[in-house]
Amino acid sequence: MYDVVLLTLGSERDAPGGCGSGGACCGGATGADTAPTSQTDTGQTDTGQTSAGQTDTEQCATERPRVPVLACADALNARGARVETVTARSDAEIDAVLARFDGPPRPDGLTWPDPDSKTRLVIATASDGQLRAVLRRLVKRYAPAPSKRPTDLPGNRTLPDLPPVAVLPLDPARAGTHRDLAAQLGLPRDPAAVAAAVLDGTPRRLDLLRNDGGSVTLDGALLGAADDTGRPLHWRARVEVDDTILTDGAEPLLACAVGNAGGYTTLDDVTLLTAPDPADGQVEVAVAVPVVVRSAWGRKRVRLEVRRARGRAVSVLPREGKVPYLDDGVEGELTRKRSWWIEPGAWAVWSI
Repeated sequence: MYDVVLLTLGSERDAPGGCGSGGACCGGATGADTAPTSQTDTGQTDTGQTSAGQTDTEQCATERPRVPVLACADALNARGARVETVTARSDAEIDAVLARFDGPPRPDGLTWPDPDSKTRLVIATASDGQLRAVLRRLVKRYAPAPSKRPTDLPGNRTLPDLPPVAVLPLDPARAGTHRDLAAQLGLPRDPAAVAAAVLDGTPRRLDLLRNDGGSVTLDGALLGAADDTGRPLHWRARVEVDDTILTDGAEPLLACAVGNAGGYTTLDDVTLLTAPDPADGQVEVAVAVPVVVRSAWGRKRVRLEVRRARGRAVSVLPREGKVPYLDDGVEGELTRKRSWWIEPGAWAVWSI
């Protein structure tokens, strides 16, 4: 029978520094636009995007195990699993849980996941940012430095297959209007069904987006801002997908969507992304450009033009000021070039 760890992210109020970030709870950080790190020669730690603007309720789980966590533990215990509930309040506490998935020592000295591990991980999430926080730490643990890239790593990847995780959503409302990643993927939300997926399911491998800010993206990112009345503000940036230039930065933009899954497919009533698929090995990108056109009678009107492209990587270079964005629901500001690239099938969820 399996050992199962039920992991909840605790409040940032409980420990200096936050869980999964190096500076704030749920994948945020106090300093944006930092350089990426992994298993480096120097051992430096990573930081990531800011999470300013989120409330403690949105960012962090409660101090005590919530009802879905207790119900899932009961269902696992009833099936004979050995269950441990852990509330992690720092990166170190998350890392201590993830260390249980380490494989045997390798000749090259790399820390590598054990593909035959009998331990399974359930992540109780109040938001997609919390799920991302744990995946960030998995990437930090297992991604080798470029100088230590092993020969058994797939040519289209920078990290090995990460250990599968089960997702236990703590907010039932996100299955409806707000649709979190678990809802988009059709994962079970009932604690007993999550327990069944952990014990009886199979890993469903999904693509992961890494970026040169040191973070990861599971769902997608939406760049742009609105004024106090909700009207989109114009901004400029050069946006490239592989060799395709969607905009060179000379024209104004209303939005840019970077999609791995379907969380940012629309903006108000405008369709940005048409068919993002978290398992197709590509990222879909769209920019919304206001274009002035003249009618047959010479009258001017503004038409919104949406340009799309798909590929392995995307870069966004702001041309002026700061560009606000949401990345897996976590707020931040882009002040310099940011690149995302796809890691096909890098992470996995337990599903039936």
